[in-house]
Amino acid sequence: MNIRNVVITILLTFCTCTTMAQESKTVYNFLRLPVSAHAAALGGENITLTDDDATQLFHNPALISGVTDKTLNLNYMTYMEGAKTVSASFVRLTGERASWGVSAQLMDYGRIKQTSFANEDLGDFSARDIAIGGTFAYELTERISGGITAKFITSTIAGYNSLGVGVDLGLNYLDVERGWSVSTVARNLGGQIKAYDDEFERIPFDLQVGASKRLLNSPLRFHATMSRLTDWSEGIGRHLAIGADVLLGENIYVATGYNFRKASEMKITDSEGSSAHGAGLTLGAGLSLQRFKLHLGWGKYHVSTSSLIINISYTL
Repeated sequence: MNIRNVVITILLTFCTCTTMAQESKTVYNFLRLPVSAHAAALGGENITLTDDDATQLFHNPALISGVTDKTLNLNYMTYMEGAKTVSASFVRLTGERASWGVSAQLMDYGRIKQTSFANEDLGDFSARDIAIGGTFAYELTERISGGITAKFITSTIAGYNSLGVGVDLGLNYLDVERGWSVSTVARNLGGQIKAYDDEFERIPFDLQVGASKRLLNSPLRFHATMSRLTDWSEGIGRHLAIGADVLLGENIYVATGYNFRKASEMKITDSEGSSAHGAGLTLGAGLSLQRFKLHLGWGKYHVSTSSLIINISYTL
């Protein structure tokens, strides 16, 4: 089976997703943030990393087929001032072909000042988002794996609360001999089951395709991911994230990437012209030992500050 046929098969599997309406206002946008530091270092969007990395569960459920049994994973990400996000996952193998995992994400926005229309100080309030999920993946053939994640989402802002459900579907084709990994993912299929008030809003559905290629007899890999493929109201370039990593032996890598959407969204224009101020550029590195793994990623996901992502995994 050649690469072209695999790509066509994968795309047809999710063709029904492309009939969805173009995305407008969405809630639970914390689900768009990267959890994997390695994916973050490769442009912030990556669905084709087949390394032994439990954080890939959050990006493509099919990829946990390559994760070691009984791996516990903890993650932390700095965000804008006062806001932090933490997450965790656990992966187990079942038989020769199946894997399952559980995961949780928390975005805490800290204390927010509340004022009246007349700018009177009314104290402050808190806001937080939580997602809890279960994942199942299965090796369909020697080279193709599929996975599904079902998640329950809740969000609280002051005295308002919202509930939602979502599903991620993923496929991955891996050809180790030729150095190819090709994937497609439909993320956040679902919607709100309880709105903050009376108006129901969309959750951030995202159809993605991606490919990774390792140069044969070389430590260098290249990655490209296209996201938000159901919304073509913008130029094709804003859908692309690219990256490359260098594998320094079997245990260490360094990576860099560029996200064209982030660079465009966070461009600031002033009297001296316009600049993205480093937005779009991403960096990272990782250490993978037999039972312990540490990954670091850096990027800019908010105009006010840069973000650092830390992943720690341990095999029990």
